[in-house]
Amino acid sequence: MDQAPITDMTGSALARDMQRHLQFSFGKDPAHAQVRDWRLALSLAVRDRIVEPWFKATRAAYAGHHKRVYYLSMEFLIGRLLEDAIVNLGLGDEAMAACAEAGVDFDALLADEPDAALGNGGLGRLAACFLDSLSTLGCPAMGYGIRYEHGLFRQTFHHGHQVEQAEAWLQQPHAWEFERAEASFEIGFYGDVREEDGRSVWEPGDAVVARAYDTPIIGWQGRWANTLRLWGAKPTKLFDLARFNVGDFNAAAEPEAQARTISRVLYPDDTTDQGRELRLKQEYFFTAASIRDIMRRYLDEYSDIRKLPTKVAIQLNDTHPAIAGPELVRILHDEHGLPFDEAAETARLTLNYTNHTLLPEALESWSEGLMWHLLPRHMRLIEQIDDWHARNHPRRTRSTIDHGVVRMGDLAFAMANKVNGVSALHTDLVKTTVFAEQHKLHPGRVINQTNGVTPRRWLVACNPGLSNLITDTIGTGWEADLERLSELEPHIDDAGFAEAFAAAKRANKIELGSWLKEEIGLTVNPDAMFDVQIKRIHEYKRQLMNVLETISLWQAIREEPEKDWTPRLKIFGGKAAPGYRTAKEIVHLINDVASVVNVDPLMRGRLAVAYPPNYNVTMAERLIPAADLSEQISTAGKEASGTGNMKFALNGAPTMGTLDGANVEIRDLVGADNFFLFGLTTDEAEERRETPGHATRAIAASPRLTAAIAAIEKGTFSPDDPARYHGLGRILRDSDYFLVCSDFDSYWQAQRRADEIYRDPAAWGRMAAFNTARSGWFSSDRTIRGYMRDIWDVEAIDS
Repeated sequence: MDQAPITDMTGSALARDMQRHLQFSFGKDPAHAQVRDWRLALSLAVRDRIVEPWFKATRAAYAGHHKRVYYLSMEFLIGRLLEDAIVNLGLGDEAMAACAEAGVDFDALLADEPDAALGNGGLGRLAACFLDSLSTLGCPAMGYGIRYEHGLFRQTFHHGHQVEQAEAWLQQPHAWEFERAEASFEIGFYGDVREEDGRSVWEPGDAVVARAYDTPIIGWQGRWANTLRLWGAKPTKLFDLARFNVGDFNAAAEPEAQARTISRVLYPDDTTDQGRELRLKQEYFFTAASIRDIMRRYLDEYSDIRKLPTKVAIQLNDTHPAIAGPELVRILHDEHGLPFDEAAETARLTLNYTNHTLLPEALESWSEGLMWHLLPRHMRLIEQIDDWHARNHPRRTRSTIDHGVVRMGDLAFAMANKVNGVSALHTDLVKTTVFAEQHKLHPGRVINQTNGVTPRRWLVACNPGLSNLITDTIGTGWEADLERLSELEPHIDDAGFAEAFAAAKRANKIELGSWLKEEIGLTVNPDAMFDVQIKRIHEYKRQLMNVLETISLWQAIREEPEKDWTPRLKIFGGKAAPGYRTAKEIVHLINDVASVVNVDPLMRGRLAVAYPPNYNVTMAERLIPAADLSEQISTAGKEASGTGNMKFALNGAPTMGTLDGANVEIRDLVGADNFFLFGLTTDEAEERRETPGHATRAIAASPRLTAAIAAIEKGTFSPDDPARYHGLGRILRDSDYFLVCSDFDSYWQAQRRADEIYRDPAAWGRMAAFNTARSGWFSSDRTIRGYMRDIWDVEAIDS
């Protein structure tokens, strides 16, 4: 078979390469190949076309001795990669033609790809968007994380309960990665520290090998590609043959099993001592491997260790990699002999920290006992870093180590050149709440970089109907210059544009309706308002308020069935952490409410509830383009930013939201008339929370809320166990820390305003179109340009 050049992007060349890989990479005859075989073959054929720009980008970074960015994150929720690569390479027509020539269904191939289980929610999806933008902008960068074999978990429902099962995404070949056996580092744990010639020498008591797996991430139009390097844990001794030979078979395989545990599961349950130790092991494992890889690359090019900050910028995505500070100091001080103070300052100038939360319990902390046990040298270094910081700032009162606990947020802040929040409101609150003292000690260290999303995946790929309409209206080029969406505004009142915009949305809703019927057996009304809340299940995100409003609406319709109600489809999606009991009760309640509402004949065509299991990137790509209303209802002052809110607005779904996170900026940009605002402000929420009996008074003042809570407490939705939701009732009546009761009536009223406008298709369509036209600022390209300019001091390379 003649082979076309890899740079040949024609459909015929792609077809030849796909069939070549089918036969020679997978040993399959086309006549007997299954969908998976063809999908893997197409993936390798597309990957071939990424390798050349990937190599070219790496060579350019080395040749110019450019400063590089290294992005450390526990999560990279990259989703499926085949369509993403095809879109960025501009190979859509060619890939379809190649599949047609082979007689295979292109859409079936795309649907066959597993969703890479490398994250949970917004943190990991943001990291994935950033990788796309770093490559699109030609910024020399590398992402570092863990190659989880099973990810978080696959969610199923059993009689409404959430059941966690292992994800199986790696049970078949992962076509996008290159295993780098030569890029391996031994990572130690436990052991002792001894002094030798005036230096501290750590002698670990145990170790695993971090093995690198590289995935090229191609940018828009294929001009530049960066690398996502994920670490898999391997044993230092693969197999104990002596134990095997005496019949101790399990013990013989134990080293491999123990090592692989580190890279098996994202966020192991940390309610046990073993779980906490494993989680800290994971964080040190990937951080230490990444730092060593970074230092190896730096020392291959440069000899002066003191100039590290001029050539390396390391970004810590949340506190998970905060151990990078002590680890980098250890390498500079223990291994390269820099005086401690100089090592600490050199490390600090290299590291930057992104804060993602204002919830104290979400700012990681580890017991001194665990730290001394697992990482004895690092615990001593943390003490020295804390002392160094105190000496340089004698007015400080807050220590990194407090009452036997190491506060990782404080450590990350002390060891950072820049600390950034992820929305304007969040950054202001970082300065006045969780890091108030640190901000006073280090004015100018905290800056804002409002999050963004990549339009390539979250509009071009997932919503072709709308993206084609945009191109037909304003031309090409907006995909890499998203603020050009503002050029849509003069067309919004044009009847032809409005009709096409509405048709694109309706087509997405019909497609989603077919999928819901197939997945969960629910028949939906495509004319209903598709009201969507998809995110991690957490009390501050207030899925509980949404389901209470659903109950109240169900009760209202039953009381006045003759009324002309605006039809609604309430769609929920999200997972609860395995050890988070309240969140799992909320999951169960949503399913119980759905089981009652969806069989009530009075609700037919008026109200339905859908909760498809196992929410992930692929599901989001279905739900977001079809959404009419975006639920962003967190308690004010608790959501750092959000990125789902941006994706919904970009795809023409007005927001139902509080003044929280990036909702504030969305409302400012799309216009108050195109946003459904409700609820207390951050200051009002703080004041209300301090008011004794606030929940009792709010319930007493709201007959609707009273009735909804009473329904769950008396077992209306759980007749098999009437007491099932007494715990949720107590939370609402007693503490209600997240102010569900205080905001409920305002939420109800905002929902009814949405009902009224939705009944006028022209008015609703205009709101939706303005959301799309004014969301261009929320591109992750804009966010990354801000990081490059304000944090990393890095310039793009002209490829």
